[in-house]
Amino acid sequence: MNNLSTTFAGLTLRNPFIVSSSGLTDTAPKCLILEEAGAGAVVLKSIFEEQIMQEHDHWYNPDNAEGDDYLSTYLRAHSLSEHIGLIEEAKRLCSIPIIASINCTTATEWAQYAGIVEQAGADALELNIMEVQTEMDYKYGDYERKHIEILEQVRRYVRLPIIVKLGMNLTNPVTLVNQLYANGAAAVVMFNRPYRPDIVIESLKFHAGEMWTRPSDIGEALRWVGICSARIPHLDYAVSGGVHDGWAAVKALLAGASAVEVCTTLFWNGSKRLAVMQEQMQQWMEEHGYDNIPTFKGRMNLNADEGDQLYGRTQFMKYFSGYKGKDQ
Repeated sequence: MNNLSTTFAGLTLRNPFIVSSSGLTDTAPKCLILEEAGAGAVVLKSIFEEQIMQEHDHWYNPDNAEGDDYLSTYLRAHSLSEHIGLIEEAKRLCSIPIIASINCTTATEWAQYAGIVEQAGADALELNIMEVQTEMDYKYGDYERKHIEILEQVRRYVRLPIIVKLGMNLTNPVTLVNQLYANGAAAVVMFNRPYRPDIVIESLKFHAGEMWTRPSDIGEALRWVGICSARIPHLDYAVSGGVHDGWAAVKALLAGASAVEVCTTLFWNGSKRLAVMQEQMQQWMEEHGYDNIPTFKGRMNLNADEGDQLYGRTQFMKYFSGYKGKDQ
């Protein structure tokens, strides 16, 4: 049997399938089920910056002489300790890497919480950073600089590997990824799935749009992992969004990823899907004569023949104008 082990963010994974932060990973017993089903690692259900800061604003006393310890003390004594308990119990039950997750948009006091995550035993920390920029006085590049500021702030409190999960609303992911690498990020995940609003035209009300990914969603992540893994090869990458089978995982690894994050396909098919995806990857590797992941990882990134031309294509009509409709 071929070796599916890989390294990601300094962690050794038995296979490249990481279960992403979701309701699938919000309890330690669920994480154990995923491990037994074959997951290489899990990202615990995210805790949100606003949760931390709301609790902080309620309890913080600026006149407290021990103010430097206010967040640590509070988190251990009140409701946010539940998240710490999730990390601790998951580490107790599971042998695969446990990755904590914080959904954040600013570089403020909440970053101290990252140190407590490390103390609880998390193997790595994923910073889930995404924000829609709508201000009229927005200055180009401020959003990208915010990623660096958040990373720098968190790095002050932790030594564990930091993974940055990016949104797609970036001008030039290559420049940002290079800066993240320079400032100590261990890995980057492409891409975060944004909330998609929809409108009910009968009632004129808003509601949430499609919550699930589709296999076709993988395209943009393949593009930018393929480009970035060639330009910044010393950083690890993971593809998130649209990984529904083992063949999609193969594509991600060929583009230069070290791992993939999966979610929707597990909601649809159950945790047993992980074994199927591994079998599909094994089959492909055997058919193509690859014994392990490093032997084909990155073979189809920007450095491949025609990679520069293919990854840089933007004009849809230029390449698909020859297709005809049913009535033509």
